[in-house]
Amino acid sequence: MSAMNGVPTLQLASESWDSDADEILVCQAVREETHDVKTFMLKPLSPRRFSYQPGQFMTYSFEIGGETIHRCYTISAAPTRPDTISLTVKRVPNGPVSNWLHDNLKPGVRLKALGPMGDFTCFSHPAARYLFLSGGSGITPLMSMARTFHDLADPKDIVFVHSARTSADIIFRDELEMMARLNPNFRFAPVVEAVTPHAPSSGLRGRLSTPMLSLIAPDFLTREIFVCGPAPYMAAVRAMLEAAGFDMKRYHEESFNFAELTKSEQSEVLVAEVAENLDVPVKTFKVEFTKTRRSIEVPENMFVLEAAKRAGMRLPSSCTQGMCGTCKSKKVSGSVDMTHQGGIRQREIDAGMVLLCCSKPTSDLVIER
Repeated sequence: MSAMNGVPTLQLASESWDSDADEILVCQAVREETHDVKTFMLKPLSPRRFSYQPGQFMTYSFEIGGETIHRCYTISAAPTRPDTISLTVKRVPNGPVSNWLHDNLKPGVRLKALGPMGDFTCFSHPAARYLFLSGGSGITPLMSMARTFHDLADPKDIVFVHSARTSADIIFRDELEMMARLNPNFRFAPVVEAVTPHAPSSGLRGRLSTPMLSLIAPDFLTREIFVCGPAPYMAAVRAMLEAAGFDMKRYHEESFNFAELTKSEQSEVLVAEVAENLDVPVKTFKVEFTKTRRSIEVPENMFVLEAAKRAGMRLPSSCTQGMCGTCKSKKVSGSVDMTHQGGIRQREIDAGMVLLCCSKPTSDLVIER
């Protein structure tokens, strides 16, 4: 914002924002979506434009209680509005980050960000007809996709089904209903378990089921489907679609709380276990964690994070694929073989930081955790 004759004028960005060169973002505004969900609008210190695909996420660093905590949040904004970016967060009881954000992230507050990252995007799976299925705060990546198609006036046939606990918990409801009103190719169908006196529902009651989905989108078996929500919600949707005979090659889901190991991790763990059962020598290294004062043995072909979990340690992690940066830790001494997917900057690696989820020890280690 600059001034001309004392009157503020809007200054739009002409250059792209690069988190490797400038990681600082500033909160511009806070918007209340529901009673426990807020959207935080962010922009770079100097005018820059964001470039990303709808559905991608950012990894943020928060200084809370003298500790740096990393969290992944999907970009809820659309790339068609490139001068700001937004994250939409639900307050979680006892959640250290969500509560800090709701209570402390206000206009003018700065934070650090890395990204964008992720391959959960409709741009990678072009189709004439989409079905978006979301549960709770899992609506954010699908909202980014819906906003993008709406801004581009793209004639895609989209059915957006959102499940919420009550009618008062439907995030972005007014905007989604506006899209449906303005675009005949866009249909929005909220599904709620209960209604409240001050927020009656015009949608369907209960939990999403095959008969309900058939009523909303009779042709759902022929659509490209994107799903995001809590793990139980996505598991139920997967089972429902598989039972209905849906071609799961056209099924895409996103979650930052993966309960299962990735295929590569499963393979590495299996190698270690087979070698152990056959009495084949497997080299191990001692890994010490300075803050928790724990020491574990880690096989050379196992990721440090997996070994720590097996030893009963609770370390922060999310994607387990080297993308999000949640498990980023300081390596005090030792060496690792790390294969990441963008979740750490080169200057951080040069400073001794590692991602535990994708690092195998090549010597004894001391980790600041």
